[in-house]
Amino acid sequence: MENLTMSQLLFPSVDKTPADYEEMYPPRALKEGAKVTRFSPSPTGFLHFGSLFAAFVASRTAGQDGVFYLRIEDTDKKREVENGVIGMVNGLKAFGIVPDEGALSESEERGSYGPYTQSMRNHIYHAYVKKLVEEGLAYPCFMTEEEIAEIREKQEAEKVLPGIYGEYAKYRDITVEEAERRIAAGEEYVVRLKSPGKPEGRISFKDEIKGKIEMPENILDIVLLKKDGTPTYHFAHAVDDHLMRTTHVTRGDEWISSVPIHLQLFRVLGFKAPKYAHIAPIMKEDEETKGKRKLSKRKDPEAAVSFYAEAGYPSGAVNEYLMTIANSNYEDWRRANKTESMDKFDFKLSKMSKAGALFDVVKLHDVSKTYISTLNADEVYNAVEAWSAEYNKELHALITADPGYAHSIFSIERGNKKPRKDIGKWSEVKDYIAYFYDELFDGEREWPQNVSEADRKALLERYLEIYDPDGEAQDWFPQVQELAAEQGFARAPKEYKNAPDEFKGHAGDVAGVIRAAVTGRLNTPDLYSIMQTLGGDKVRARIREAIDK
Repeated sequence: MENLTMSQLLFPSVDKTPADYEEMYPPRALKEGAKVTRFSPSPTGFLHFGSLFAAFVASRTAGQDGVFYLRIEDTDKKREVENGVIGMVNGLKAFGIVPDEGALSESEERGSYGPYTQSMRNHIYHAYVKKLVEEGLAYPCFMTEEEIAEIREKQEAEKVLPGIYGEYAKYRDITVEEAERRIAAGEEYVVRLKSPGKPEGRISFKDEIKGKIEMPENILDIVLLKKDGTPTYHFAHAVDDHLMRTTHVTRGDEWISSVPIHLQLFRVLGFKAPKYAHIAPIMKEDEETKGKRKLSKRKDPEAAVSFYAEAGYPSGAVNEYLMTIANSNYEDWRRANKTESMDKFDFKLSKMSKAGALFDVVKLHDVSKTYISTLNADEVYNAVEAWSAEYNKELHALITADPGYAHSIFSIERGNKKPRKDIGKWSEVKDYIAYFYDELFDGEREWPQNVSEADRKALLERYLEIYDPDGEAQDWFPQVQELAAEQGFARAPKEYKNAPDEFKGHAGDVAGVIRAAVTGRLNTPDLYSIMQTLGGDKVRARIREAIDK
């Protein structure tokens, strides 16, 4: 009876019971075995690469049969920034991670298990805390910050577990009369859990990534509701994960130490606990120490998700890279299934690294090159147009002035069995296409080192005479071979290799001279296609300019 009176004293306006909320948020009608996961950031607006990875893992765990939702955990108002939610939503969306349910902005959401923002769910938390008070599992605590600090000092001196528990839990057995008197006097209080944990007690659980973990059980009387009535993260997440019917919680392994608290909360609340999968932090090679450290938002520009958008890494490429660090067997699968959707890959939490995946921007770049090489010209043009509109106005103006011309550039050697991998991010496109535009072509040329200046000039002058812009692709290189033979070069590398003293070089060197004259470079995609795209007048002008120089 005393507990019931205490619950009425603390929560006089709570008119709904946990049973009402259980009915309001029933178990989901999903296929057997379907998983429900969530990404639950604070609305700070900053999306860390590690957070993107965690959201990616949660999304992949839910798969196509389950539900992945976005919950905003804004109980700590000090960390909140204006428009922080839309920043998180857009950050995920930029990389193709679109939750099935949850917050869409500060004021919008979708789904039947909301509100998906914790600050809008206080009435729900209060109903569950009221029930715990009724059951004698929670109590009001009027300890001041000064009292708590004194206890901490005493515990440090005695070298015992810090926190409020046992003999240190001053108000654990407070009477209704004392609570009523203190509240009437205007004293502030929190509501604490009356932990049923024993000092010698142990818990064990199976982590979906790390395997079996055993730990001491929780004996602390943790805070459930703060002085202003808002819940702590520990309590809110337990209520929300239950009512939103979360089956798998994927989160950073810094939360492992909190598992005893969380499992205890699920038990005292009468809930079935979700399965936990604790993700090791993404690591990076430290150049100073030659060791490994966590990816840091203070030290590493690539820690911010905005880095990838600004550099122009396609979201599909970033997702490909995320999967390579999520499951080590993905790369073998991708090699065997070059054109399959990533959704076909059987992602498993158990295949994730226990120690932490190593971030490697060089590998990301290689993955992105491979990914971009699989896109068709339309996809490349559309992506570059969208990226350059925000990040490179000069490039945007050039490619949109004549979209057909830009498309023809991006079509070169695209769609082959072995497509070239020249572009790793959209910020490299301007340099990649520079020789196609007079505005970008600086006239500097890198010549084959084994061909003399006199031979270069003779080759180019003669090529101008025989160049046919209407010639067929299959006739182009035989013509170069004829030119090579005429000017003292071997028709083929093998012929030159067998008798190097008899020739100035081979047909490949001759093609290199033409390539350098037309593009300024020694390494480009198919030269015939480049010249067809540039057009006869431009090719002749470039060759004449090279001769004059």
